Amino acid sequence: MTDTTEQLKASGRKSPEYHLVREAFGGLHAALFRDAFAYRMLPPRATEGRLGRLLPERIRGYAVWAPHALVVAAALITMLIAYEVGLGSGELAHLLTGFIPAAAVLMTLVRPVGAFWVSLASTPFTAVLGNTWDGWPWTPPAFFAHIVVMVVVAARTGPRTALWMWLATAGYGLVTEVGLGSPGASDAPMMLFFSALALLVTTMVHVRREAQREVTVQRTVTAIERDKRTLLEERTTIARELHDVVAHHMSVVAIQAEAAPYRVENPPPELEQAFVTIRENAVSALTELRRVLGVVRAEDYEAPDAPQPTLADLDRLLDNVRDAGLTVDKVITGAVRELPQGVELSAYRIVQEALSNSLRHAPGAAARVEVGYVLGGLGLRIVNGPATGLVKPSPGAGHGITGMRERVAMLNGEMTAEQAPDGGYEVTVFLPVPHADRPDPAAEDLA
Repeated sequence: MTDTTEQLKASGRKSPEYHLVREAFGGLHAALFRDAFAYRMLPPRATEGRLGRLLPERIRGYAVWAPHALVVAAALITMLIAYEVGLGSGELAHLLTGFIPAAAVLMTLVRPVGAFWVSLASTPFTAVLGNTWDGWPWTPPAFFAHIVVMVVVAARTGPRTALWMWLATAGYGLVTEVGLGSPGASDAPMMLFFSALALLVTTMVHVRREAQREVTVQRTVTAIERDKRTLLEERTTIARELHDVVAHHMSVVAIQAEAAPYRVENPPPELEQAFVTIRENAVSALTELRRVLGVVRAEDYEAPDAPQPTLADLDRLLDNVRDAGLTVDKVITGAVRELPQGVELSAYRIVQEALSNSLRHAPGAAARVEVGYVLGGLGLRIVNGPATGLVKPSPGAGHGITGMRERVAMLNGEMTAEQAPDGGYEVTVFLPVPHADRPDPAAEDLA
């Protein structure tokens, strides 16, 4: 031990005990001395909690000032205690024994830590003015006010300040008990006992409130990150599907352009050169497309062997959904025609996700799928009735809607998803289909 101390002295480093004491007094200075009399107005209380929502709308506007009203009421109670006890030999002393502690209580509204020092420093003056030795060093109004001050300050600052206030109060009581002597019965032990109970309850409430606030923040952050991750995953899936669809068509264009001159006997050179140019542009576009969209393919991603689903596969999807327990009907209006593969795939995925949501959030309900072929595009309407079975909680609620909106936005379409009048849910989508002489917006985005 001596060798270790000598080594610390030789190296100029301080002992662990020194750092422990320094940290302790540093915490005391930060809690009770640094900016002790700084102006910090007690903010209004938020009314978004469970209790606040139970209050009527007219009263809720005034409920934000409930903490301020409680502090003012505690100050009035302090004055009443002084009036009932009747301390002091004169009217001025009688007034001051209640006014000084009450002022310290009111001071917690604007200068909380300073209010503690005022309450503690005014204790001997109120005892002398009270001219009573039944309670030393706290008179009844000062006793009540000091506990109120410590509770309010602890609620506004935190557990560490509460501990230092209690230790400072214990030190003051020890000095008055041992150093100055007690002319009468001492109420310092009673002060330390009741203040410890009050501060313990306040600290537990403060810690629980901070934990709830932290949990709320973490849940919000987690929900935001989950939405972002779902959005990125959905965009990645869409990019992969677009890559498969467009790459297939571009490959067909390149092959047809290469084979077209051999189908005509003695084609003119200009025609041959035109097909060569078409093939070169198709191959170049295909290479660029694979370079841009191919980066979204994970190493473990395998391209599907089967072709991507279209509206022609809708009956198979509905059969699978019916096997899962959902009663669903299909209605098709308009002249059925072949649509661009991107529109067919997106429409199929939207119907698939909407029916999955019906299974998940409306068990026992019946669903209806309406597909309308109109002149300018494709209309979809998927609606389900209210749930008749037990709805199980679903942590990922809302992510399917996000994916559907992404697909509709990619095709410059429109979508609404809202609760139906009968308590069910309705998804309405319109996907525009460009004419043959008008470029596809999705293709323009890819270019």
